[in-house]
Amino acid sequence: MAYQLYRNTTLGNSLQESLDELIQSQQITPQLALQVLLQFDKAINSALAQRVRNRVNFRGSLNTYRFCDNVWTFVLNDVEFREVTELIKVDKVKIVACDGKSKNIGSNTSISYVTYQVCFVSGLFFVVFLFCFVF
Repeated sequence: MAYQLYRNTTLGNSLQESLDELIQSQQITPQLALQVLLQFDKAINSALAQRVRNRVNFRGSLNTYRFCDNVWTFVLNDVEFREVTELIKVDKVKIVACDGKSKNIGSNTSISYVTYQVCFVSGLFFVVFLFCFVF
């Protein structure tokens, strides 16, 4: 089962609103809408793991962190996001990190993809990051 983190993105919210309209007009059943959302969850996780290659560095002060049910949650204060040509400063950022899939690439080495959902609390941005850790 894929994570449902991306249902709260602009794309996910638009999909849910469209499905709700189709259900209200009785063009699709609620079961079909649920199947569409489950397919969306799988597709967005797969697309981010395979297609996103951008790199962003960020630095901030760790306010709180939590690990529960194999999900890390970090809250950072005074965060700076740096891309090649841009610098974005934000007061507060919440990062939710969930284990993705693991692949064996050698005898003792595996790559674990970790998906990050980043919500700018005091900004207008909603950013999704994908990081790759080698163990």
